[in-house]
Amino acid sequence: MSFVSLVFIQSAACTRAPDSGARRVRIAIGGQNQLVYLPTTLARELGLYREEGLDVELQDHAGGAKALQALVGGSADVVCGFYDHTIQMAADQRELVAFVTMLRFPGLVLVTSPQSAATVTSISDLKGKIAGVTAAGSSTQMLLTYLLQKHGVPVDSVSVTGIGASATAVAAVESGKVDVGVMTDPALTIVQRRAPAVRVLVDLRHVEGVKQTYGTSTYPASVLYAKAEWVRANRDTASRLARAIRRTLEWMQTHSAEEIADKTPADFRGDDRTLYVDALKNTMAMYSPDGVMQAEGAKAVHAVLAQSMDKVKNATIDLSKTYTNEFVR
Repeated sequence: MSFVSLVFIQSAACTRAPDSGARRVRIAIGGQNQLVYLPTTLARELGLYREEGLDVELQDHAGGAKALQALVGGSADVVCGFYDHTIQMAADQRELVAFVTMLRFPGLVLVTSPQSAATVTSISDLKGKIAGVTAAGSSTQMLLTYLLQKHGVPVDSVSVTGIGASATAVAAVESGKVDVGVMTDPALTIVQRRAPAVRVLVDLRHVEGVKQTYGTSTYPASVLYAKAEWVRANRDTASRLARAIRRTLEWMQTHSAEEIADKTPADFRGDDRTLYVDALKNTMAMYSPDGVMQAEGAKAVHAVLAQSMDKVKNATIDLSKTYTNEFVR
């Protein structure tokens, strides 16, 4: 049984943390050190959760699918993951609601290993190859499936394996364990620095790549989402969370990559601060300036999923129930 078919378990209502009086919230993140999810951690480093009266626990998971499982199982209240999961779950009659949008572009990059760069020059060359994604069922695999179908490559002709999102992903691509990998920064920048021969096949960090791949100028990705019943029961907490993330996004728009790096946990930056700053510079365009979900973007995500997933194609989904902007406007 796939994670999207699991039985929903009612999550516990948000509680106040002892001593501080702050509202305690557990957020599951699908790979905390990836730049696509940076605002969630940066809000903590900037002290914005505390200013909003929140006691936030950040849980690091190996991919968006695992983070969703934590929500379904009741060990998390909120997920920092990709918006497409709310649509997938809606197709299963499970109501999840995204309530603040962090990325207007997905920030994902399909890149070859240095060993495969000469022979894999396009998506069409992937038949019979090995492709790495963060984890089975994650948004990185959804992208890969869409790209294969779009280019007429049978999905079952490509072997798919989980490679994680950080050091394990770098090792898998750099060593040639996989022929291609769906990566995010800073792991991508590390690979490109160590192995300049790698070939970028698809780059969704910027509007040009998004238009080329999806035919739209916006394709929302990282969001905070929760069960609809949790949002209804904890409206004030959801509002405080959304405000903390929106304030973080606004702060990022007015500060340099170097200043952002200074506020990032040292273990996220690693030993090479310059490389991390370069990775930030390569991805700054993907961050939403205001946390608002664009209706055009939501429709684009649904259209892509309907092409690659029969259950989404055959379901009647009210997209207006998969997200709300009420807490960021």
